[in-house]
Amino acid sequence: MRALQIVVPGLIETGPLLPVDLSIPEPGPGQVRLRVHVCGVCHTDLHTAEGDIDPPSLPIIPGHQVVGIVDAFFPAAYPLSPAEKGKGIGDKGLAIGDRVGVPWLHSACGQCEFCRCAEENLCPNARFTGFHVNGGYAEYMLADARYVLPIPDSIPDEQAAPLLCAGIIGYRSLRKADLLPGETLGLVGFGASAHLAIQVARHWGCTVYVFTRSLEHRRHAESLGAAWTGGIEESPPRPLDRAITFAPAGSLIPPTLEKIRPGGTLAINAVHLSPIPEMPYRLIYGERTLRSVANATYRDGVEFLQLAVEIGLRADVTVYPLAEANQALADLKHSRINGEAVLKCEG
Repeated sequence: MRALQIVVPGLIETGPLLPVDLSIPEPGPGQVRLRVHVCGVCHTDLHTAEGDIDPPSLPIIPGHQVVGIVDAFFPAAYPLSPAEKGKGIGDKGLAIGDRVGVPWLHSACGQCEFCRCAEENLCPNARFTGFHVNGGYAEYMLADARYVLPIPDSIPDEQAAPLLCAGIIGYRSLRKADLLPGETLGLVGFGASAHLAIQVARHWGCTVYVFTRSLEHRRHAESLGAAWTGGIEESPPRPLDRAITFAPAGSLIPPTLEKIRPGGTLAINAVHLSPIPEMPYRLIYGERTLRSVANATYRDGVEFLQLAVEIGLRADVTVYPLAEANQALADLKHSRINGEAVLKCEG
């Protein structure tokens, strides 16, 4: 099968994703194999490719916003009745030919205090797709059957891919920001996740202000209902009730806190963040809350995909062939994409 691997991380402009021809993987106990249709391109993939975050081992196939068809699974893991043999039905009701999505969370232990409280995103033994295990920059991949997400029939492949990380983590960020219907929300950075989160916030009747350096991203935000756009150095029309930062820059935290009312909340949506500079206590005083958003749960994925159908959420996507993944990541790095890049992996 065709795939792209990170063998030695480097600046994306040097092309660290290398094309390889590998054997099609065979599923083990509890696993399903997918024939990959599309895979979304995420900042986490960029951080991995450039060495900002270090997977446990290399080489690794990145990609964790995967839409594909169940192609095979490990028979011994799912005892079949005579009527089921040949259909491939597993303990989650999965069948050969089902279209499913694979998110960032590959698996969790299921036994720790976090897993028992449905907070498997915090499991110390959690494993992540395209980081601990090979991901979706390939024609085939393996996934843990417990964590694949059913894709609603009404959402096409290219639309579904961005929902599986950018959408899910944006949804969790809105919740962790304590956003209530009708409040004023600030979004700092306007890429793949923010362009989906704004649609949810607008559905909840919230006023949204967007802070971004990119004039093209400002226009994109305004087209999606932003009431005001500007730079982080500017003051919005009124204080924010809640805010989410999406850019991996710790320097943005103090000026964002400056804009939040007493009692408000700032959620940091980033798997990698540069250091947060020293700041005066007054920025957090007044019972303001500052919290990180760490991964997402399976329930987040189920809820968000249902919500996406209900509100008619639409991702803006730019499709690239699998072979052009380095270019897609470079375009992401340099803010040349509105919405999200999606790799077409089949064929």
